[in-house]
Amino acid sequence: MVVYLIRKLEQFTKLSNEEKRALENAAAQKVRRLGPREDIIHEGDRPRHLNLMLEGWACRYKVLEDGRRQVVAFLVPGDMCDLRMSILRRMDHSIGCLSHALVAEISADTVVELSDRYPALRRALWWNSLVEEAKAREWIVNLGRRNAAERMAHLFCEMYVRLRAIGLTIDRAFELPVTQELLSDAVGLSAVHVNRTLMELREANLISLKGKTLTILDPDGLEALALFSADYLHLDRSGEAG
Repeated sequence: MVVYLIRKLEQFTKLSNEEKRALENAAAQKVRRLGPREDIIHEGDRPRHLNLMLEGWACRYKVLEDGRRQVVAFLVPGDMCDLRMSILRRMDHSIGCLSHALVAEISADTVVELSDRYPALRRALWWNSLVEEAKAREWIVNLGRRNAAERMAHLFCEMYVRLRAIGLTIDRAFELPVTQELLSDAVGLSAVHVNRTLMELREANLISLKGKTLTILDPDGLEALALFSADYLHLDRSGEAG
């Protein structure tokens, strides 16, 4: 059930069989099935547990008073939606499903117990939090400094690297259950501009997008266009002892 989380954390350090079983047991206590457009948690809610993505995609987002939305992160299997949010009194953003999803609820007390009992797992969870912060910084740079084509290319490079790390790519292709409207909200462009930018990437033979499947045709070219370096994802320690 937590195979993707384990694959993700083992990019940082190898986990023992006991630690893996402890994660499996924690995630099996309560599991929810949600559909597209259903929120996992709403802005203003009191967070009482951690939500772990087991299957499907979700996003973090904020909505302005006039209805405009900004997507600030995409969440995929193995991602912990709100590792430290239970410390706060209320959520300062919402998390919504983009596809059919399976989400495990893990109590804050269980997370603390696991962290106390297993130091290697605690360090892996710290690493996970630091990577989340690094991704948020990179998204700010993406919105603030890259042009339209660079933004889109960078997003696709990031998602490819993240999904490849947990075994959810086939060759250079992966499922992208994201509408052009959502892409617009993620990269800060109008829907028309998103459509034009996707066409530009296709015509340059950098990507192919058929239905919900994105194929990266020229990884080096896409990375060069995006000024992309995967360093901020901190996957270079793969399997090192903690």
